Amino acid sequence: MLPGNVNENSYMTRSMTGFARNQQNLKEGDLIWEVRSVNHRYLELYIKTPEVFRANEIRFREILQKKLKRGKVECYLRFNTTSQQSGAIDINREHAKSLVKACHEINDLLHQPSEVDPLEVLQWPGVVDEAKLDMEMVMSASEMALDLAIDDLIDNREREGQRMRDLIVQRCHAIQEIVNQTREKMPEIQERYQQKIRERLALLNIEVNADRLEQELVHLTQKMDVDEELDRLDSHLKEMKDVLDRDEAVGRRLDFLMQELNREANTLGSKSADISSTNASVELKVLIEQMREQIQNIE
Repeated sequence: MLPGNVNENSYMTRSMTGFARNQQNLKEGDLIWEVRSVNHRYLELYIKTPEVFRANEIRFREILQKKLKRGKVECYLRFNTTSQQSGAIDINREHAKSLVKACHEINDLLHQPSEVDPLEVLQWPGVVDEAKLDMEMVMSASEMALDLAIDDLIDNREREGQRMRDLIVQRCHAIQEIVNQTREKMPEIQERYQQKIRERLALLNIEVNADRLEQELVHLTQKMDVDEELDRLDSHLKEMKDVLDRDEAVGRRLDFLMQELNREANTLGSKSADISSTNASVELKVLIEQMREQIQNIE
């Protein structure tokens, strides 16, 4: 068994993949945040907002950086003004009169005067006064909406992270079982290996010095000894459990432990003198690779 029990109240392991959407309906219009994230070595933020919100981008980044540690995160903000706001047209009459008067004066100078087009007059800067929005309140609401969207994203990432954690813990149990079985079998494997050498020497009918033979057998047994590797595997598995319980982003640490586990599995295979220990090494590497695939997506 993997040392220790999973604490139900511990930090929830997070995936780096998720999606969230939050909409705030204001009298000025509808604020809509969409946030997507995928795995990445570091925290990479991409924020796209309407021009009027650009000045608040630093604040948006602060909100994201406070709650997220890793992942490529794409945030999109839409602001749809209400029909009441977008449908109201307030004309600056004095500005429009000045513009029409100027058009008539220019017509008097032309050989072929043209009619003044009202739509062209409306498109002239300053003729139509845009509806005044309470942007301070809108900005505040946009920050709140982003904060809520991130909370939903984190919930999404934690649900996926818990599923991944369960898979990792299952594989840790399987690795621990292989380690335990290998440790139990090693005395038998070593004895079987020594007996095989003695039988071959007997078949060759070669006279050997008994003391020298025993020294060589002891030397070969020491070369086959994997107690140190098994102990390190035990230690790494315990560290895996401890890391999964930490109240922080753990993906990088887990990835490092995968390298350490894989190194011990390779050494176990290189020292193998029996098909069972060779198979144990292969099974370990398969399980480690399966865990590595999951860990690549953990925050």
